[in-house]
Order: sequence, then C-alpha cells, then structure tokens
Amino acid sequence: MLKQICLFIFKQTGWKANHQLPSSINKCIIIAAPHTSNWDFWYCIAAFRIYGLKIRFTVKKEWMKFPFNWIMKPLGGIGIDRSPRKNGNRPSFVEAMIELFNQHQELIIVITPEGTRSKRDKWKTGFFHVAQQANVPILLGYVDYATKTAGIGKLIQPVAFNETMDEIMEFYSQITPKFPEKFSLDFHYKESKP
Repeated sequence: MLKQICLFIFKQTGWKANHQLPSSINKCIIIAAPHTSNWDFWYCIAAFRIYGLKIRFTVKKEWMKFPFNWIMKPLGGIGIDRSPRKNGNRPSFVEAMIELFNQHQELIIVITPEGTRSKRDKWKTGFFHVAQQANVPILLGYVDYATKTAGIGKLIQPVAFNETMDEIMEFYSQITPKFPEKFSLDFHYKESKP
C-alpha cells in the first residue's frame, strides 16, 4: 500500500525512481545526498519504499525505549549501544555500527554524511570505515532536482579510502541539489595523496 502511495506521489509531482537497484542486497550502507532541503528526505524515502527496501537509521539506544519506540521503530530507527563493555572500554560509533552489522542477517542503514542541510565542505567519513570493516557495500542514494530522479545510482565496494572517496565525490558531482549553494563535495582526503 505504501509503495502505491509513493508511486502516486511521484507521478503527480513529475518525479521518478531510478530502478537500477542491485539485486539481492541484504546488508549495506546507503548514502543519502545531497542534503540541502527537508524535501530530500521525503523523495529518498519514497524511492526506497518503491524499491521495497527495509531501510533503517541509527539513533541512541535510549530512543528505542517506551514511549519513543512507538514512533522510532515503525520509521526504521535502530538503537546504537555505545555503553561501556565488560573490559570498561566504550566503543566508538564506528565500532557500534560494525557490531550492528555483525548481529543482523539483513541490515540496510541510511546515513547522511553531510550531517546537516547547511553547507559543509567536510563530510563525516565513518561510513567508509564501517562498510570496509563490516564487509558491506556502499550504495549511493541521491535526489537529483535537474532530472527529478531519486534512488540508488551506484554500488561501491570500499577499497582504499582515497580511491573510494574519489569515486563517491565523482558520482555526486553530477547530481543537482535543490539548493546548490548549500551543497559541497569533500575533497579534503585528497591532501593525503602522494
């Protein structure tokens, strides 16, 4: 039913979903970018619903307790547990995300590496380390206002950091955000190249 509603909304607004979704994806990280407007979220979510993907997003584990879980769980929230372990060490966000992937047979997590709708010239890159260490692919989700298309544009198997980030930035350099003045690619990692 929700898929039909999303298809109807896309048809009425002139948008379409890119149907190049790789087959048999059980675990992955989906980047959602550009992120310059609240509309980006809705178009991305609608495209993912059309695909039939059961997407998740991370929140603090406390948000998955009553009464917040009534809202968070149906929306796709999944709790991140960063409490100290038996050895006394508190895991990093990346380590906690890797644990999630290790604990689930199927897990598709959407992240927004820009972190905000304001312009930022440095992306959060923890997603790369999670994908590499959990051995899951990175799917490049997008919303392109020039073509009124949303969906998954490419699958990347993370290799070396610079090479992977270069491929990601090249892809998003071809995408038109709703507010181009609020979007920036991240080329800081290139400083470490020889």
